[in-house]
Amino acid sequence: MDIPNDPAMLLGFVNLKLRDFYKSLDQMCDDMQLSRREIEEKLATIDYAYDEKTNSFV
Repeated sequence: MDIPNDPAMLLGFVNLKLRDFYKSLDQMCDDMQLSRREIEEKLATIDYAYDEKTNSFV
């Protein structure tokens, strides 16, 4: 699946998916065949990190 390359667009995409469809980042990555590491690294470039408690990048 193609996901947004721009970090700000990726942030919105991932947080929407986590909020509406998945209970965890691991579940989303497994289901969508995405690399958790790559998502976390890309979002870290704009100072966002995954928060398990809220199941979102903050």
